[in-house]
Amino acid sequence: MQELQTLDYIVFFFYFIVVSGYGYWIYQRKRSKTESTKDFFLAEGSLTWWAIGASLIASNISAEQFIGMSGNGFSMGLGISTYEWMAAATLIIVAVFFMPIYLKNKIYTMPQFLNERYNPTVSLIMAVFWLALYILVNLTSILYLGALAVSGISGLDFQFCMIALAVFAIIITIGGMKVIGFTDVIQVFFLVIGGLATTYLAVNLVSSNEGMEGIAAGFKLMRENHDDHFHMIFPKSSPFYMQLPGLTVLLGGMWIVNLNYWGCNQYITQRALGADLKTARNGILFAAFLKLLMPVIVVLPGIAAYSLYSRGMFQAEMLGDDGVINADKAYPVLLNLLPAGLKGLSFAALTAAVVASLAGKANSISTIFTLDIFKNYIGKNASEKTLVRIGRIVVVVAMLLAIVVSPYMGIDKKGGFQFIQEMTGLLSPGIFASFIMGFFWKRTNSAGALFAIVGGFLIALAMHNNYFPFADWTQVPFLDRMGIVFIICVVVMVILGLVLPNEKKGLEIDSSMFIPHRSFIIGAVIVIGMITFLYAHFW
Repeated sequence: MQELQTLDYIVFFFYFIVVSGYGYWIYQRKRSKTESTKDFFLAEGSLTWWAIGASLIASNISAEQFIGMSGNGFSMGLGISTYEWMAAATLIIVAVFFMPIYLKNKIYTMPQFLNERYNPTVSLIMAVFWLALYILVNLTSILYLGALAVSGISGLDFQFCMIALAVFAIIITIGGMKVIGFTDVIQVFFLVIGGLATTYLAVNLVSSNEGMEGIAAGFKLMRENHDDHFHMIFPKSSPFYMQLPGLTVLLGGMWIVNLNYWGCNQYITQRALGADLKTARNGILFAAFLKLLMPVIVVLPGIAAYSLYSRGMFQAEMLGDDGVINADKAYPVLLNLLPAGLKGLSFAALTAAVVASLAGKANSISTIFTLDIFKNYIGKNASEKTLVRIGRIVVVVAMLLAIVVSPYMGIDKKGGFQFIQEMTGLLSPGIFASFIMGFFWKRTNSAGALFAIVGGFLIALAMHNNYFPFADWTQVPFLDRMGIVFIICVVVMVILGLVLPNEKKGLEIDSSMFIPHRSFIIGAVIVIGMITFLYAHFW
């Protein structure tokens, strides 16, 4: 393994100093004498559209994308990009239909929405579910995969890398959402520049390995020699059909994955909840454009690594401890081929992605616990200062829990990205059903929401573990299982809504608030057009 050189460390420490220094400057410049919960958790009114968009992407792109999606690029190819390109389309829907409802009804946390639309029981149960999911799946996965990658690239001890990443993230997080939001702009800059540099050199290496030159020649060689890695839709005969089942990625469960993640997820929506509607929409549109770029940064390097591997390069380095090829090693192995300086830049990009996601996730965990559990059930009369202090304590505790439990979660068994998707998929159908029905059908009641959240989770868990005797659910792709669970939840919610009374009137909705401004419409049309072209070209 090629160790980091002096120039690499200089580049990396430059990144560290810039992010830390800028974060401290933002904290000092924007802090008030009396810290409020809205300021700490939401950075109310202080995030610009470009800060919101950058923060959305910085929080979303992490080790599971750099490591997991590059690994999927190595094994299955461009098909895994459907998570990114479908997300871009989903962000348009969220900006047009979801954000106006949240902002019109002054929703600041997702459990708060459930409390106001249904009742405190539904809200509390969902808050506990979200905390368990965020800590035991998302935070642990980001920290584990991030430390694995950083350790593999730098040669530093795995445990040390895990602690160092956690500490760096805590430093950013305790400054509040305004520090996270604005430092994420720098994180995204390093992420994009470093990621594009890695992609350029990896694809260029493919061409030079064949005695040619240039990224265009490398991409052409990859398409000619590995055409099977450049298809978005997998037929039933494909070994990857269980992960991405044919047209389901366009018409089925993929919409549940993305709409739940981008529209009903505290971790994501928190960035826009403190802004006005126009700013929030522009920020989300900016994130959609950045989403279109992500496969170039996180998937294409994996395909390039596969091309180089098939030509006999780093055969031993791709093997796991069990002697079997571990696709998740593709990105770290690829970085070790980069020259000094550029390796440091790519190392900084990876670290930026991990730290930004850790900070965003920790802030959301802190927000839900403090505002939806502690404030409502433990410290009802707590001052704003106390709530902010509790929020900071929760950040540290959550990170410590992630450090302790992450080695035992089995994250590396299926690949990091797939692990997160399947675990999150146990909750996504019921959560999305309770939100979408709560938005647009006034007769939806708390009994229906409770069934969707708890019953939907239990049904999904039973399918995941194949507890139903009348069908082998292990042979059904998890995206299709999500679609089935969602339909069951909606049907039961409709029945309960017709049979039982609704305790709440529903949300305040004005149809005019769903009409976006002209510049947003133009941008949205461009995004949808680009997605359509990409799917048509790489069908």
